[in-house]
Amino acid sequence: MPIRRRLVLAAVLALAALALPAQAGAGDYVPGEVLVKYEDGTTAARASAVERVTGTATEHALPGGAERLSIEDGDSVRATVADLRNDPNVAYAVPNWKARAAAPFLPNDPDFPLQWNLFGPFGINMPEAWSLAAEYGTPGGTGVTIALIDSGVAYQRYKRYRRAPDLRRSTFVRGWDFIGRDRHPNDAYGHGTHVAGTMAQATNNARATAGIAYGAKIMPLRVLDAVGWGDAFTIARAIRYAARRRIDVINLSVEFGPAVRARDIPDVLSALRYARRRGSVVVAAAGNETDLAVAYPARALEVIAVGATTVTGCEAWYSNAGSDLDVVAPGGGQDAPNSRSQWDHDHCQPDAPGRPIIQQTFVNEGRVRSFGLPRDYEGTSMAAPHVAAIAALVIASGRLGPNPSPSTVEQHLEATARDAGWPGFDRFYGHGLVDAAAALRPPVPTSSG
Repeated sequence: MPIRRRLVLAAVLALAALALPAQAGAGDYVPGEVLVKYEDGTTAARASAVERVTGTATEHALPGGAERLSIEDGDSVRATVADLRNDPNVAYAVPNWKARAAAPFLPNDPDFPLQWNLFGPFGINMPEAWSLAAEYGTPGGTGVTIALIDSGVAYQRYKRYRRAPDLRRSTFVRGWDFIGRDRHPNDAYGHGTHVAGTMAQATNNARATAGIAYGAKIMPLRVLDAVGWGDAFTIARAIRYAARRRIDVINLSVEFGPAVRARDIPDVLSALRYARRRGSVVVAAAGNETDLAVAYPARALEVIAVGATTVTGCEAWYSNAGSDLDVVAPGGGQDAPNSRSQWDHDHCQPDAPGRPIIQQTFVNEGRVRSFGLPRDYEGTSMAAPHVAAIAALVIASGRLGPNPSPSTVEQHLEATARDAGWPGFDRFYGHGLVDAAAALRPPVPTSSG
């Protein structure tokens, strides 16, 4: 390398570090070449001298007077751009930046086409949302943790248990088994594994299905036994366990029976208030009792209560309703026989077969080594993790600031939901069908005039 060039590089080392955008990587521009334009009046001989000093050679002239140069001496694009910009004969020097089709991100998971809940007309608009999350620098909700209070997850190889093939080990942080009383909250039922997959299944890995917040971490907290039953004491303990650790989002795809009132579960409600104070966004299933009041714990003020919709955008036949319902999300199954609003008249087809929510879990309940994509999962349990995962994407993105409060996140998800049912809020669709892309889009500038 010529002595003059070594001195130049030493002199502009700090400038070279700033020559390209801070987050630019080598994959963002064409390697081995740069674009340059010389100052007006620069002779061909002087331009050749600049190229000799910078180790470049002209490949092609562009309309407007610029040229594409190849880097002949093996230096990086970043160093060559900095060196050229230091020469007084150079008007500008830039990498040959790459562009891509302005299209939503579509994962290559072979069973993604079955996930109408993520991309269909009444899905949650994930292809655009995934692209937006990546633009924020937080693909798949990277940096956020979701506590899954459920039947555990098939997340590790331990004794008779196996990890679900499409769940990465790195997706999980240490949780607790409140049933077995140990640090291995493995799933013996299948429900929690399905819910975990909706939230964070490995995505774009050419295997099985996709997960909404695939970059987020999951803390599995087992409170349901091998047949899907738990109790208030255990659930309250798990909520507090997550809240003490300031987990960003807590998902509760569990429900108490319709006879249970607030006075019956004071410990659960106290734990939910504690979680809210600690900054956790709590999401819960509205319940599956066909239009009865929203079940607890979703009914609590500190919780985002999630009802279920179908592939047609109709309220699902089983989904609880009431003034405590906040939003709806895909839960699968058949349409409710609704005729209350023009929306219902346009969308509900109760005699048509429904479609389930497809996610990897046990082929049969309790068979903890046999995994597949069962076709019988539907319910508000399936709807809630859609909302929890969208909350994770929003928090990770910084769209609402560095540490948005639970109430701020809840209000944002409600405000960006697509209206359904009667115009505005109603007891069967809440504030509407959650929309992940709408929740992540940058705010539209308003006119100051």
